[in-house]
Amino acid sequence: MGNSHERYTKHFPVSWEQLHRDSRALAWRLLEFDYFRGIIAITRGGLVPAAIIARELDVRLVDTVCVSSYEWQDQAEEIEILKSVEGDGEGWLIIDDLVDTGKTAEAVRKMLPRGHFATVYAKPAGRPLVDSFITEVSQDTWILFPWDSESQFVNPIVGTRHPKP
Repeated sequence: MGNSHERYTKHFPVSWEQLHRDSRALAWRLLEFDYFRGIIAITRGGLVPAAIIARELDVRLVDTVCVSSYEWQDQAEEIEILKSVEGDGEGWLIIDDLVDTGKTAEAVRKMLPRGHFATVYAKPAGRPLVDSFITEVSQDTWILFPWDSESQFVNPIVGTRHPKP
């Protein structure tokens, strides 16, 4: 993604447990809608939340839309649809982990205008494009998902402030 990380001044690490809790909270929110014939997960980020939500809403039909986003020569973000689905989204629940700039959401919305679009996390630029979400974070926050990180040893705070003689 080039130098895109430079625009983030805050970090929001999300653990597996937190993602599970937040995805279940999204499932609770989605209960108010009568019926979804199936779920369309936006890969890759939407796969884990979609699996959790499919379980909680007892949805057995799960499909994917495969999207690749990249920055073209550090300019505008480009979206490539690698795999689509048929129809206009009527009766389908579309799940992604995050709506950020809204570029991916915009492309999926064009493809599936009648689907119900839900994300676990939302940033202000993309928030108007989704129908349901759980947690809003500021645009300058980098969300560190559990599949993008691993646990490692961190020195105790006291050792960094007052080194032992």
